[in-house]
Amino acid sequence: MSADLLDPPRLERAKVAVGVTFATNGLAFGGWLARAPAVRDDLGLSPAGFGLLLLCLSGAAVAAIPLAGPLVQRLGPARAVLFGSMSVVAGLVGLGLGAAAGSVPLAGFGLVLIGMGNSTWDVAMNVEGADVERRLGRTLMPRFHAGFSVGTVGGAGMSAGAAAAGVSVTAQVLLTAALAAAVMLVTVRRFLPVPQADGEPAPHGRVRDAWREPRTLLIGVIMLGFGFTEGAANDWLAIGLVDGYGASEAVGAIGFGFFVTAMTLGRLFGGSAIERWGRVTTLRLTAVSALAGLLLVVSGIGIPAVLAGALLWGAGASLGFPIGMSAAADDPLRAAIRVSVAGSIGYGAFLAGPPLIGLLAEHVGVLSALLVVVVAIGLGLIGSAASRPLPQEESAGLQKIADQ
Repeated sequence: MSADLLDPPRLERAKVAVGVTFATNGLAFGGWLARAPAVRDDLGLSPAGFGLLLLCLSGAAVAAIPLAGPLVQRLGPARAVLFGSMSVVAGLVGLGLGAAAGSVPLAGFGLVLIGMGNSTWDVAMNVEGADVERRLGRTLMPRFHAGFSVGTVGGAGMSAGAAAAGVSVTAQVLLTAALAAAVMLVTVRRFLPVPQADGEPAPHGRVRDAWREPRTLLIGVIMLGFGFTEGAANDWLAIGLVDGYGASEAVGAIGFGFFVTAMTLGRLFGGSAIERWGRVTTLRLTAVSALAGLLLVVSGIGIPAVLAGALLWGAGASLGFPIGMSAAADDPLRAAIRVSVAGSIGYGAFLAGPPLIGLLAEHVGVLSALLVVVVAIGLGLIGSAASRPLPQEESAGLQKIADQ
């Protein structure tokens, strides 16, 4: 591998670029989800109907993510991130125009583009982040994911301000799309260049082989459980405040902001917890926090309890996905394939979650429907032991091969 790939200034620039990429992804994600009640109302949908509309997003994401690993291997992380981000931008435009026109098909098509693009964007930025993390020799993945949370905090804040000021969800979503496009066109230029191997290319494995690996599948279960725990709050916390407690849309956006703020703090400081207690213990502690927060949110005590619960829920959901991504990428030669396979399982949470909670909410209300998250937390605990790092000698040998 060329020595300039290991040059400290280049690695530091790549680290910053990865952080900005995660943050921009979070901004694009949170910039409309906190306005979910407004999107639902503009389209005239019931809770169940809105849950089915969200299936366009999650279904497209799940369908696309198995293809993301091979695409990242073929194009390299930088080009794959650019391709995925531009698809998300186009989807945001479609969603915004669909909401303005009251067109469910147009909004649904926009969500399909968002879901497909986000799968590629997600796998590629995690592969790049794992590579930078290995080469710098520091625990960075939780902080990269904190960048995502910072973006969602920004998106939630922008949403709360726009809702309070009476700005339409369409105007806000179109502005979010423009910002994301401008940032990503510049940021990907600072990614590490794809190394040119001499002689025969090193084997990267096949997708079907990764689907037969018990460790990779269990890492996927971790991501499924914690992804559902995170996604349920992303999709339904604001609506739960509005429908379950009679809060205003602005208060709903603030509640979502509490959740993503706690996720941000958990990810900023989670690296220290992982280094001190290890991945497995950290996962189990965060699961307890998520459960306590969920129970406060659905308790019916009042909005202050919900806001406290949102903080605990956000902290509890903060580290499941970054730990899963790091574990799947322990082997640098097979990182893209294993991240895409584990991610395919994890994204099942976003496929099943929105329609399941929406259908339950039709019969028992949003708050009671959220209790299904208890099952998801249990799944994360079941798979937690698989997150242990690969043996040191195996990782060292694989890194030596990757550096040749």
